[in-house]
Amino acid sequence: MTTITSKTKLNLIASTLSLLFVCNINPIQANLFKSNRSIDLFNRVAVFPVFNNTDINAETVAEIVAASENGNTLIYTDSETENAGFVDISNPANPQPLGATALPGEPTSVAVANDYALVVVNTSADFVNTSGQLVIVDIATRSIVHTIPFNGQPDSITVSPDQQYAAIVIENERDEDLGDGEPPQAPGGFLIIVDLIGAPSEWTTRSVILDGLAELVADDPEPEYADINKDNIAIVTLQENNHLILVNLVDGSIENHFSAGTVDLRNIDTEEEKPSLITQNSSLFDVPREPDGVTWLSERFFMTADEGDLNGGSRGITLFDKDGKVKYTSGNALDELAIRLGHYPDKRSGNKGNEPENVEFGRYGNDDLLFAGSERSSLIFVYKVNGQSLNYLQTLPAGVGPEGLLAIPQRNLFIAASEVDDRGDKIRSVLNIYQRQGRHADYPTIVADNKAGGLPIAWGALSDLAMDKKSDKVAYTIHDSFYQQTRIYKLNTKRVPAKIKRAIVLHDNLGLLAAVEPFLVNLDNTVNLDGEGISTREDGGFWIASEGDDAPVKFANLLLKVNSKGDIEKVVTLPDSVQERMIRFGFEGVVSVGSGTDEVLYVAFQREWNNDKSGHVRIGRYHVANDEWLFYYYPLEAPLSPNGGWVGLSAISVLGDDEFAVIERDNQAGPDAVIKRIYSFSLSGLTPLPDPAADQEPDFPVVSKTLLRDLIPDLKATDGLVLEKIEGLMFNEDGGAFIVNDNDGVDDSNGETQLLKLNLDN
Repeated sequence: MTTITSKTKLNLIASTLSLLFVCNINPIQANLFKSNRSIDLFNRVAVFPVFNNTDINAETVAEIVAASENGNTLIYTDSETENAGFVDISNPANPQPLGATALPGEPTSVAVANDYALVVVNTSADFVNTSGQLVIVDIATRSIVHTIPFNGQPDSITVSPDQQYAAIVIENERDEDLGDGEPPQAPGGFLIIVDLIGAPSEWTTRSVILDGLAELVADDPEPEYADINKDNIAIVTLQENNHLILVNLVDGSIENHFSAGTVDLRNIDTEEEKPSLITQNSSLFDVPREPDGVTWLSERFFMTADEGDLNGGSRGITLFDKDGKVKYTSGNALDELAIRLGHYPDKRSGNKGNEPENVEFGRYGNDDLLFAGSERSSLIFVYKVNGQSLNYLQTLPAGVGPEGLLAIPQRNLFIAASEVDDRGDKIRSVLNIYQRQGRHADYPTIVADNKAGGLPIAWGALSDLAMDKKSDKVAYTIHDSFYQQTRIYKLNTKRVPAKIKRAIVLHDNLGLLAAVEPFLVNLDNTVNLDGEGISTREDGGFWIASEGDDAPVKFANLLLKVNSKGDIEKVVTLPDSVQERMIRFGFEGVVSVGSGTDEVLYVAFQREWNNDKSGHVRIGRYHVANDEWLFYYYPLEAPLSPNGGWVGLSAISVLGDDEFAVIERDNQAGPDAVIKRIYSFSLSGLTPLPDPAADQEPDFPVVSKTLLRDLIPDLKATDGLVLEKIEGLMFNEDGGAFIVNDNDGVDDSNGETQLLKLNLDN
């Protein structure tokens, strides 16, 4: 066993940070963060996993979504199962499956005209031999009433406000695996106008050639998306060509076309470090916007989602007028918002950051609202539109990869279709349903304050909570190994949402950690811990529990004593006999009891190790002054999820003398989640034992546990899918509890972080 100490004097830090919730924005963004108190905000009221229309074991996709004229029925495209799905939202808080209609190929988009869903279907044999169909489905009966074939691969469809025309974008997308994947690649794309006159069997089509307009690749326009204003002018995006075209649907003429232009980006993150590290110290210049989604705000102005594809992607949204003049551009604001809310996808920093993919507009009462969907941060940014300016209102959490956005103003609803579905990764494709309500926003639950220089404190992947010893409005949290340069975050829990006021960066300036695990120390003495547990101390410092790992480089489970400045003052390892039993699932929480020579640490292990009693995990007891490890056993519940998996501990907290609480959870999410619970147990009358030799099975005393709270109802009360990693737990002086989840650094996750305050009397 290794124990390293120092006599470094502990120091307390007082820090005053700005309370302003603003970004470091350029003049064109200066109106972005005005007050939203005068407008009703949206809250999520339900989530509909689209496997409900097929089978829970099936991989499904909700890509684009439309609604019946009365707004009571949703229709979405499922390219994975080649279906159009239907959902009854007459009660938006309780959506019901209506089944699916099989299609003759892969649906790529859907729109509604009168009583019909117009679904465009890709039936192409390959990238060269392209074909598709417009499939008209009666919404009431969900039956196909007519089909119109065409010679090309469709990507999107939109219907004019007067329902006289539909515009179908024939993308004829390029093969990205052919050569260098760049255009030109024949055949080129074009636009189809459908005249919606008479019964569907009487509808006719016209083609609009888009060749010769874009400067980049004139003979391969590859159009992406379209929207139609009240004058029946379609705006069409040519994403790879960074071009925009206005088409008069009445006569099929080109009214105007122009480049989408470029953007200069400052204070962004362009590096993908391993482990991740969010830094806003880079710039990019002359970045092509390469817009994907587009929506009209009026007969004159339209907004683009500048996702990028071939050579660009400006990480933002842009307001144009019909003449091609830029009236507003968001610059780095969406990336900054994602960082502030813990949703920034750092593994996409070297590509396109938050990657806005689509935009949607709706007039709700007297308010003109814009919705911008970020594919990689899984957020919907909501703005109030005032002529040529935008005021930021709020941000909504979505499923992973939101693409289809739908405003239903007549019912005060908004829908986001998220296409990513992977049951193994605990991700399901969903329709999120939001309602405009006369109250505060439920999300986010945590926001970050500014650090020096005005940029937001970056955070994510929170793994534990600890209440300050002197103030029940101050708490601390820490991130796990997803991020390098381990930080402790100071959290004000009295405000709603809670605010991260400060980030304390840990340093190994005395070389104590380097002497034990040099792999975890950086050249600047910052450290890369797997911070799974945090506990506050009476002197203002902390104990950190760092979980060990066995791949790709094995390193030990550690306890680290840290002062209030973040300096490591002591490093504690497990006895050799315990470490030899190690598997990956180790320290998951730590709590400090007492002080001085009476200080004792209790550590929760996540799962049993080699030779441990089956279904039992350790509660470790470390006496600081005596440098002594002893152990108890905690009995785990058996896995109950239909998707299998395991059950383990995620946190430990103290309730009173010899009384403790833990989070016990399975590794499942959504409808597969069963066990998310707080249990209490007492150590009174139990004598802990040292670890025996590594080849012997331990016989530690087993604690008796009592269920304090089933967390599944609390997690469902957020009206989203049940989150997997409930990792943090703390109690305040009035007996209330806080829990928080780990959002996995927005990697194979929607990035949602829920800090929930619980009244355990209920």
